[in-house]
Amino acid sequence: MERRRGPRKTLTFSLQPCRPPGRPNLYPRAKASGVSRTLVVLSAATVFAAAPAAAQNIHPTPPPEARAVPLEGQIRLDGRLDEPVWQTAPPATDFRQSQPRSGEPATQRTDVRFAFDGAALYVGARMFDDHGAAGVRTRLVRRDGNADADYLEVIFDTYHDHIGRLFFTVNPSGVRGDANGLGGGGDDSWDPVWEVKTAIDSLGWTAEMRIPFSQLRFPSTAAEQTWGLQIWRQENRLNELSQWSYWGLTEIGGPSRFGHLHGLVIHRAPGRAEILPYTVGRSANVPVSDPTDPFQKAHAWDGRVGVDARVLLTSNLTLNATVNPDFGQVEVDPAVVNLTAFETFLEERRPFFVEGAGYFGLGGLNCFFCSNVSSLSMLNTRRIGRSPQMPAMRDSAARYADVPENTTILGAVKLTGRTPSGWSIGALDAVTRGEQASVQRSDGSRYDAPVEPFSNYWVGRVAKDLRGGATVIKAMGTSVVRDLGDPFLAESLSRHAEAFGLGTEMWFRNRDFRLMAQVAGSQVTGSPGAILRLQRSSARYFQRPDRKNGSNGLLSDAYDSSVTSLRGLGAYARFAREQGKLLWEVSTSLRTPGFDNNDITFFSRADYWFMSGNIFPQWLKPTKWYRQLFFVAGGQQQYNFDGDLTDRQGQLFAYIQPPNYWNVSTFWIHRPALFDDRLTRGGPVVRRPGFDLWSANLNTDARKNVVVGFSGDLGCNREHYCTHNADFTIQLRPASNVSLSFGPSIYHDEIGTQYVRKVVDSTASAFYGARYVFADLVQNSVAMNTRFNVTFSPNLTLELFMQPLIASGAYSRYKEFAAPRALRKLVYGVDVGTVTRVAAGDSIDPDGAGPAAGFVIPPLDFTFRSLRGNAVLRWEYHPGSTLYVVWTRSGESTLSRGRIDFGDDASALFRGPSQNIFLIKINYWLGL
Repeated sequence: MERRRGPRKTLTFSLQPCRPPGRPNLYPRAKASGVSRTLVVLSAATVFAAAPAAAQNIHPTPPPEARAVPLEGQIRLDGRLDEPVWQTAPPATDFRQSQPRSGEPATQRTDVRFAFDGAALYVGARMFDDHGAAGVRTRLVRRDGNADADYLEVIFDTYHDHIGRLFFTVNPSGVRGDANGLGGGGDDSWDPVWEVKTAIDSLGWTAEMRIPFSQLRFPSTAAEQTWGLQIWRQENRLNELSQWSYWGLTEIGGPSRFGHLHGLVIHRAPGRAEILPYTVGRSANVPVSDPTDPFQKAHAWDGRVGVDARVLLTSNLTLNATVNPDFGQVEVDPAVVNLTAFETFLEERRPFFVEGAGYFGLGGLNCFFCSNVSSLSMLNTRRIGRSPQMPAMRDSAARYADVPENTTILGAVKLTGRTPSGWSIGALDAVTRGEQASVQRSDGSRYDAPVEPFSNYWVGRVAKDLRGGATVIKAMGTSVVRDLGDPFLAESLSRHAEAFGLGTEMWFRNRDFRLMAQVAGSQVTGSPGAILRLQRSSARYFQRPDRKNGSNGLLSDAYDSSVTSLRGLGAYARFAREQGKLLWEVSTSLRTPGFDNNDITFFSRADYWFMSGNIFPQWLKPTKWYRQLFFVAGGQQQYNFDGDLTDRQGQLFAYIQPPNYWNVSTFWIHRPALFDDRLTRGGPVVRRPGFDLWSANLNTDARKNVVVGFSGDLGCNREHYCTHNADFTIQLRPASNVSLSFGPSIYHDEIGTQYVRKVVDSTASAFYGARYVFADLVQNSVAMNTRFNVTFSPNLTLELFMQPLIASGAYSRYKEFAAPRALRKLVYGVDVGTVTRVAAGDSIDPDGAGPAAGFVIPPLDFTFRSLRGNAVLRWEYHPGSTLYVVWTRSGESTLSRGRIDFGDDASALFRGPSQNIFLIKINYWLGL
C-alpha cells in the first residue's frame, strides 16, 4: 500500500467555451478587453510591414490633467479631509459615465486630490451623493473581496509606458483592494503595505489613502515625474460606473487612454528592503485505515520557520528571495473524479509565484468564443514543488510506502522590473530537494526509494515596448535540469528540458486592430527510456500503428525507441478588430508532434493545427428593452499533422442585460462526425459521432441582498448519448458584514465510448494485433459548494468553505470499433462474441466460437463520496503582518455500487473517517 503524506484531491481543468470579453459587466480595471482566438493565413511579414514607423497617437482626445502638490505639515489619516492641503490641491473632477449612459456626465460629483511628501503619495477623495449618507451602499468583506458596493479605484501607470498599471481600490467601509499589472499582467494577490481610512457623512463619503513610495515602482529620476492616471467610481444605488479619463464601451481602453498626473518629485524611494519572517505550527489528525501500516500515524505535530525578502536594487528592479518558503495553501482544492488520460490541472495560489506574474508571460490566448484550445503556455509554477512523480513501490515484496506529499523547495529567487530604456525584465530560479520515500517489504525490512530528483528550475523573460506602447516584443526562455543519479529515475524522467519563445502584440489604426503572435521551440533530453515515455504519452501517442511516421530531424515526428531528445515547435497568431460596433477575429494555433514543455508548465496535447474565426456585433446603448445586447457567431476546426480533421464546430452566442440589471446568456455549439486520434489511447484513429450542445445562464442583480444564478447545459450526440447538468448559486446577505452562498449542482453524463483497456490479440488484424475495449459509462454527481463569510473589520475576517460531493459511474455494454476510422461499434454479446458474468467480473469472448482468446474485465463501477472544507480566521494585526488560524477537514470513501443512493451517501459523508489539520501561521512585516 503506497500512501502519500497528506493526500489531496485536485482541481480538474474543464475546457469550456470562452465567454465574450468583459463587456456585460465592465469592471473598472478594464484590463485587456477580452479573450480571443483566430485563423490567420496572412504572413507575419505582411503584417509587420504594414506597421507605421512613427509612434501612434495614443491619446485620441486631449487627456485630462491632475497635479499632485507637496505636503506641508502632516496628514492624520482618518478619512475626514480636514487638513489644509485638501482644500488647496486641485481636484480631479468632471467624471463621465461609462454605464449606464456612456459618455454623459456623471450624476454624482467626485473630487480626487493628490499630495506627496518624501515618503508617500496621499490621495484625498470626496464622493458626493445627492441622497447624502442614505445613498451610500457599502459592505464589509475581506481584502480584495467583491463587495458589490460603492467604491473608488485609483490606477497609476507609474512608468507612463501605456502598458503597466497599479490598482488601489476602497469602498465606504474601508475595504482595500489592490492589484499589480506592471509588465502587462494582472496580479490580484499583490498585497502592498498601504493604508486608507473612510468616512460617511451628510454629503456622501470620503476616502484618505497613504501609499508609500516604497510599495511603488517608477522611473529613477529626481526630476518632476508624469504618471498615467485613471479613476473609477461605482455608485451602487444607481448602478452608475463613471470614469475620470473617459473611453466608450466600444473602444479599447487601458493605460493608453489614461489621463496624466503631474507634479511628483521623488528624490529617493525610502525603504529599499522588506523582510517577512514567518512561523507555522500544525497538528494533523489522520484516520488509520490499516493498523499494520507502520507509516500511518493518527496524530502528528510539526512546525517550521522561514523568511521571504524583497530588496529594491534600484527604483526599477526588485529582487525577491525566499528561504524554506511556506507554500501551504489556505484554501483546499476541490475534490474531483478524473477518468481521462490527461493530468489534472492545478491553479497557482502561492504568493511568491503569483506576485509579479505579469513579467513572466509570452502573450496568452484570446477569443470572443472558442473551446477545446489552450494557450502557448510557457510557465506554470505549480510544477515547482510538485508532488513526486515516481512510484515508491517498485518490487513485488514492497508492501507499504510513505511518500512526501510535495517536493521541498529549498529556495527561490526572482528579479522583476523595468529599465529606464523601456525593457521589462523577469527572471526566476528555484531549487527543489531530491525526495525519497520510505518503503517496507513484507519481511519487515525497509529501504529508501528516490521518487523525485534534485532539480533546478529557471525562467527568464524580457520585453520591449515601442511606438508609445502600441507594440510590445517579448522573448522568453525556460530550463529544467535534474540530477538523475538513480537509474530508475534516469529511465523515467528527462535530464533537462528547455524552451525558447518570441512574442509580439501590435495595435493599429488608433488601436482599432490588434495582432497577437507567438512562436516557441522546445527540446527535452534524457535517456532513451525517458524519451520513449514522452513519445507514448497522451500528449502525442507516437506509437499509433496507423500513424504516418515522419523523421526525427530538427523537429521530432517519428516513433523511435533509441532517440535521446524530443524537439518541437508551437505557434499562435490572432488578428482582430477590437473597437467599434462590429468586431471580428481570425486566429490559428499549432503544436508540432514533438513539442513538449510539460516539465515547467501544464501541457496536455501536441500534434494539431487549430484555426478559428468569429464576428461580434454589439449594441451597448440602453433602450427600454435592454441595457446591453450582443451576439457572437463563428466556427473553428483542427487537423493533426497526418491531415485528419479532428475538430470542427459552428457556434452562436447571445447575451442580453435587461433594464433590471439581470444577465442572461445562451450559446449553441454544433459539431459534425469527426476523426479522433486520442480515443484509443495509442491505437488507430477512429470516428466520433456529431454532437450538439445548448447552454443557458442567468444571474440576477448582483447588488441585491439575495442573488441567484443558474447555468444549465444539454448536449446529445447522433448516437443518442446525452449529457445534462445544472448549477445553481444562491447568495444571501443578511447583514452588511455577513454573506452565505450555496452552490448546488447536478451532473449527468452518458458516454458511449469510455476507454476501458487494450487487449493484445493477434487475430484482431484490422487493429494491428490488439483489441481496444470501450464501454457505455453513465456518470452522475451531486455537489454543494457552501461558503459562509463574516467580516468583523477590514482587517479581521472569518471564512468557512464546505464541499460535499457524491459521484458515481456505471459501466455496461462492452464493445469495440468495427474498423479503424469507422463510427460503427460492435457490442459484445449483442453484435459479436459473448459476455458471461463471473466472480472476477465480466468474462468476454470477443468472437464466440472463433480463435480469439477471451479476457476478463474486473468490476469498474464506483460511487465516490467526499466531504472537504476549511475555516480560515485571518487577522492583519499590523500593516503587512498577518495571523492565520486554519482548520481543514477532508474525508472520502469509495464503493463499487455504481449509482447514487442519496440518503445513504449523504449520511456517509459525515460518519466516515476524516483527516483534520489545525494550523497557526504568523508573519511579521519589516520595512528597512
